[in-house]
This record gives sequence, C-alpha cells and structure tokens, in this order.
Amino acid sequence: MEQALLDEIPSLDLADFTSGNPERKAKFVQEIGKAFNNIGFVAIKNHGLSEELRGKLYEAVQKFFYQPDEMKKKYEFPELAGQRGYVGKGKETAKGHSRPDLKEFYHVGQPEAEEGMYKNVFPAEVPEFEKYTTEVYRTFENTGKTLLRAIALYLGLPEDYFEDKVKGGDSILRALHYFPIENPDALPEGAVRAAAHGDINLITLLMGASAEGLEVLRLDGKWIPVTALPDQIIINVGDMLDRLTNHKLKSTIHQVVNPPREKMKSSRFSIPFFMHARPETDLTCLDSCIDENNPRRYENMTAGEFLDERLRELGLKK
Repeated sequence: MEQALLDEIPSLDLADFTSGNPERKAKFVQEIGKAFNNIGFVAIKNHGLSEELRGKLYEAVQKFFYQPDEMKKKYEFPELAGQRGYVGKGKETAKGHSRPDLKEFYHVGQPEAEEGMYKNVFPAEVPEFEKYTTEVYRTFENTGKTLLRAIALYLGLPEDYFEDKVKGGDSILRALHYFPIENPDALPEGAVRAAAHGDINLITLLMGASAEGLEVLRLDGKWIPVTALPDQIIINVGDMLDRLTNHKLKSTIHQVVNPPREKMKSSRFSIPFFMHARPETDLTCLDSCIDENNPRRYENMTAGEFLDERLRELGLKK
C-alpha cells in the first residue's frame, strides 16, 4: 500500500477480528495497524450499529436542532466547558484558526457519570433524544473497546491494555448540525463548516453523515473525500493515541468543507463518537515507539491535562 497513492481509505470487517479464527484476527490486526500508520482512517463494517437505530438517532437529533435557538440555549451551560449539553453557533474555533466553525452541537457523555465527572443534560422537548443518544453511546463504546484491543495487539501490547484506561472514561457522543447559510456572500473569508483539525481523543467512530463534505489530508498534502457506505462507519486516530504511539499511529488532519453554493441553504448532520481515555491515563510515548529514526516527539502528559489544554485552545474553556 503506497502511502502517497491512497485515494480512498481501506475497508475492513470487524467480524474478522471477533470471528474466533486466529488467521482472520491476525490479518485484521495488521490491516488496521497499517491503515492507522499510513492515513489514520479506516472504514469498518459489522460494527454493531443497526440501520434502524441510526435512523431513529438522526430523527431525534434533527428534531432538536430544528427547534428555535431560544429553546436550544436552555441547554447550554458555559460552566461545563462544552462537555455536556448544547454548544451554540460560533462557539468553537479549530486550533490554529481565527474563524469559528459554521456549526452547533450537543454533547452526551457517560450515562453513569462517576464522581467528579460532568453529568448529562437532555432536552425535555425531545424526549427520544436521551433514549437514542444513550443507546448509540453504549453501542459505540463497546465497538471502540473492541477496536482498541486490535490496536493494542498491533502495538505488541497485551490485548486488554486499553481496557482499564477507557472503562468509564469521558468519551463523548457529539450530535453536530452544520446549519444552513442563507446568505453565502455575507460569510467572513475563510469561514467553513469545520476547519482543518485533528481529533483530541484516542479514536473516533463516525457513522454516515446526512451529506458529503468530510475530507482527509493525505500524507502527500492532497485532500481526499471520505464517505462511509451505508453499512460502514469511519474510524480515525485521535491526538491522544498519536501521542501515546509517538506518531506511529497518525492523527490525520481532516475538515468539513462548505457545500456547493446551491446547497449552502441546506443542513448537514453528523454524529461522531470520541473515545477518550480516563483523565489519569498516562500518555507518555511508549518505549516501543521510540528509536533513533523516530525520537520522542511529545512531552509527558496525562489525558486529562491534554484535554484541558485543547479545550482552552478551542475556546470552550477559559
């Protein structure tokens, strides 16, 4: 697989890893490792999320975001640093950029929050929102743990290496609305739906969005579009896993571009699941990922310290 010639992300079947067949399992481990070493993204089928549940989730999410801004703002709590509830338009700016992204979103965290963890808030006006976001959260948390087992084996670690690091961790399900732009000519220069960025977390699980627009930056500097087939979800490496593996597994830069002018007045919805390590998790680069050709790139930090730093850079925490 030539690093500079990948025009689409690799497609894998999670059933190969869970099949009980040693050859299929080992092949999956190597293929997901190569993909994450190369482009940082992979498409996965047999991921546990049914099409019926995905459809009901999107219905509930769209119902919430189509409510008046005054109602949505009832669920916006600045003291939660954007980690739970609603985050309004113009509130998040990608690291290194000056224009806020053209989006609004809603964050759902651990259904059973541990002491010291933010508790979820849900919109009373859309009661099904809690039901379906929580159900998908639990589904993707289990899928994420399975994927991390494969990643651990690829790194030469015990298969359960990540288990205690993510159990009860502060993972986030983010319901995103890229709102319609009624007057594209009035947009500030450089304003886009989601400016180029890397995710903060260990891995991201992304079900198919309601419209195209996601692009990933290839290693040779070319942007390529990423679209999940109906039976797939997209998985990508986040900055925490990049740090832990000293950039062996790559947190690839991606963006959501504005649609063609004739589609600017339509909404785009997307629902990623950001799998986080527990705050006390040590992200010190693994010794096995450091050598003369790849010296240590990152200072030692915990997952909690790194998240805090990034939230301040994004403007969500003061």
